[in-house]
Amino acid sequence: MKKEIRKRVAAGVLSAVMLCAAVPVTTAFTAGTATSVVSAAEDDGTTQIYGTGFEDGDVSAFTGRGGVETITATTEQAYSGSYSMCVKDRAKNWNGPQFLLDDKCEAGVQYTVSAVAKTEWYNSIKLSMEYTDASGERHYSNLQAQTSNGDWATFSGIKFSFSEDVSKVYLYFECNDTATMYIDDFEVRTAPVYQIQKDIPSLKDVYANDFKIGTAVTTEELAPQSTKDLIAKHFNSITLGNELKPESILDKSATQASGSETEPVINLASARTILNYCRDNNIPVRGHVLVWHSQTPDWFFKEGFQDSGDWVSKDIMLQRMENYIKNVFAALEEEYPTVDFYAWDVVNEAWLDNGSPRTGGGQSENANYSGWVKVFGDNSFIEPAFEYARKYAPKNTKLYYNDFNEYMPQKTDAICKMALELKEKGLIDGIGMQSHLDVGFPTVSAYKKALAKFAETGLDIQVTELDITTSDTSEAGFEKQAEMYKGIMDACVEYADSISAVVFWGTTDDKSWRAAKSPLLFNEDYTAKPAFYSIVEGKEPVVTTTSTSATTSETTTETTTVTTGTTPGDDVIRGDVNHDGMLNGFDLALMRQYLLNASADDRNLILDSSVDMNADNEFNIQNQIPIICGCVQQILPHQRQVKAVQHTVVV
Repeated sequence: MKKEIRKRVAAGVLSAVMLCAAVPVTTAFTAGTATSVVSAAEDDGTTQIYGTGFEDGDVSAFTGRGGVETITATTEQAYSGSYSMCVKDRAKNWNGPQFLLDDKCEAGVQYTVSAVAKTEWYNSIKLSMEYTDASGERHYSNLQAQTSNGDWATFSGIKFSFSEDVSKVYLYFECNDTATMYIDDFEVRTAPVYQIQKDIPSLKDVYANDFKIGTAVTTEELAPQSTKDLIAKHFNSITLGNELKPESILDKSATQASGSETEPVINLASARTILNYCRDNNIPVRGHVLVWHSQTPDWFFKEGFQDSGDWVSKDIMLQRMENYIKNVFAALEEEYPTVDFYAWDVVNEAWLDNGSPRTGGGQSENANYSGWVKVFGDNSFIEPAFEYARKYAPKNTKLYYNDFNEYMPQKTDAICKMALELKEKGLIDGIGMQSHLDVGFPTVSAYKKALAKFAETGLDIQVTELDITTSDTSEAGFEKQAEMYKGIMDACVEYADSISAVVFWGTTDDKSWRAAKSPLLFNEDYTAKPAFYSIVEGKEPVVTTTSTSATTSETTTETTTVTTGTTPGDDVIRGDVNHDGMLNGFDLALMRQYLLNASADDRNLILDSSVDMNADNEFNIQNQIPIICGCVQQILPHQRQVKAVQHTVVV
């Protein structure tokens, strides 16, 4: 296996440099009368949706966001050709040109946008997307920012997509002040489509005997079919990256319209695309997050739910907190009763690295300030948050405190002290270690020390947001990243009795919130990086398949832990459970899974001769032991390649 892994490591590094193996896109649209002057590869399988260099003087596809802008084609500036689009008379920094996508692009499809832009003096130009959700709320997402110092800034192949439940979707440009902007060579294309690697081990199968393997995903990130395929192959848990955070589900207008001072209204519109996917594919969900200082709007803490209101009293905020948590769980139960919300982050990032609470204040003042501390004066809001979550969460949902830099000694101690107090009152089930790491910091040893302290609390542990950045994206740099990943995952396996899930924060490097430092296991083209191979090497996957048997009245689906193989014939090798023609550790692992997963009533099932090692027509532990002996006994007569197996038999 090592030889094959080395080949794939080299291929993974190469593919990170050469993202060229695209499969042609089947979705095509008409670009209208506009003519593109943007240089783009015509053989990469993508399709142009719209493109213009404004050489025909037509700027009618663009409108002003503020309604006061003057938008014209001009010869004053041009990146290519003789014309560009000029946008002046901007009264506010957010004023600028916008381009409507509703009639040009399709929901659930990934696209790219490219352009060049400049301002008349030093400025930061932002290319962003706006959309309106099903409840009428407008949302804004910055796609990329570039600096212009009176010169042209390039926006190249920036990916975007939108879900089926939104409308009024725009791409738009803005900058820090009201300077005149110039835009040229604007183009929208379908994005290249890549296929996932199907011949590599599945992460969820490799770690099936240890813990769940999850990923975080956003609505935009989930759009390509390849992302869905990647999730289906490798992950059995999903965390919504942003869509269940307070600012995403708190409905400001409906809350204000209610006239209540204590009843926040919840709207799941932003989360539906991902939750529908989880429901339809039976994927368990980690809820993230209920109580957090960040991405919680200031108006949630203010009188009248108004941005300009005074901060409310502690008593009012407790009522708001309880109703908010109650309404979140009620909305999820009503709309997604079949989705398994197996874990929820109740409180997130309440402690500073020195083990003290955050400074009280609004997000409008400082992104690190906490509205919760502003109202409560300290971290005394944590306990009632867990009380309400315990009261309203489904009985099978485990409740977690979640934090980053959790390996910093003073923060580790503060978390443990708080967690033990909550545990004594029966309010908490576990601790979430975010694990946003870097190749240079912390060391695996330091991480393990924190892991050991959390394990000593007796609470469950989940690694909730794992990624490991590297500034060195050479082959040697990726090898160091791989070593770090292996060290962290080995530590998790060592403490597997205390860990129920390991979740990676994202799918592919280009969609990571830390994309500039390539922190994940997969490249932009969905090929596995050295980090992936480092954490699967030497581990034998336990593959889960589903077999369906039909009766006259219903179809029954049974899931068993087996690998796909041919039906054994007269030349069957006893112990070759997966029928791959070899006796090895895979067979032993599969037999062990039969025993672990089957109920007492199922253990007397009559099995085929490959599994029924001792020919007693029973499903029992006696079948497992001869496989070990059979690996040696049958190697000569069958001339099979055999691996030495070291395994502890557990019943």
